[in-house]
Amino acid sequence: MNYFIEGLQGSGKSTVVQKLAEARPGYTAVREGDYSPVELAWCAYTDESKYREILTKYPDLRSAIEEKTFAEGNKRIICYTQVRTDNHAFYQDLEQYEIYNGRVSFENFKTIVLDRYRQWNTDRMIFECSLLQNTVEDMILFRCFSDEEIIGFYRLARKALEGKDYRIVYLNAEDVSGNLSVIRKERSDENGNELWFPLMLQYFNDSPYAKKKGLEGEEALIRHFIHRRDLELRICKEIFPDKSVILTSKAYTDEDIAGL
Repeated sequence: MNYFIEGLQGSGKSTVVQKLAEARPGYTAVREGDYSPVELAWCAYTDESKYREILTKYPDLRSAIEEKTFAEGNKRIICYTQVRTDNHAFYQDLEQYEIYNGRVSFENFKTIVLDRYRQWNTDRMIFECSLLQNTVEDMILFRCFSDEEIIGFYRLARKALEGKDYRIVYLNAEDVSGNLSVIRKERSDENGNELWFPLMLQYFNDSPYAKKKGLEGEEALIRHFIHRRDLELRICKEIFPDKSVILTSKAYTDEDIAGL
């Protein structure tokens, strides 16, 4: 068995990943930014030639980059957010080689994502937001896809995952606004200055989706999260009904986790 832990930001995915890992000795937890056989969030995805260019460009970081790089055929996956440096230009540079946020054509995006689902052959894995969050956000905010187009993509994803043994655990945030208030406080510095929310709000405000619809601000972001939650629940119920377990965010018990 493998697990995909899904849900909105602030729904408690990291906590469930940790609890499930503790309840399943021998399982490997894969969190955002880690190397994953199924997902590429916070990772640069390059060919060998571009990888060599990056190593040449950052000679002082060469060994650290090499340590956090994984080969898949002729592709190189650099977990660049795990490379520690005060050179913030490095992170901005490597970010451009991510596949999300409309950085590659949809045909290329679809091929990369679905091929990695097909080729995934590990077991006893616990993945944090590796099936829905980043892919759905890409299609809503940067490709302005309709719900039906996104549902269509996940029909292809279900087919690509045939033969795999997995369960989707979706944490349903019933109070999106309240959850957002909690995570804003949690992701602040010791002086109460918010670190995460201003970046999230800018990310939303600057997206093609928000620009196209003339949206901005906290209320628009909350409406987006509600839409995304409802769409992700629909994906679970329509595309993965036999694979999905829905838990209320932060209202589950240890028995619920043990029974997954």
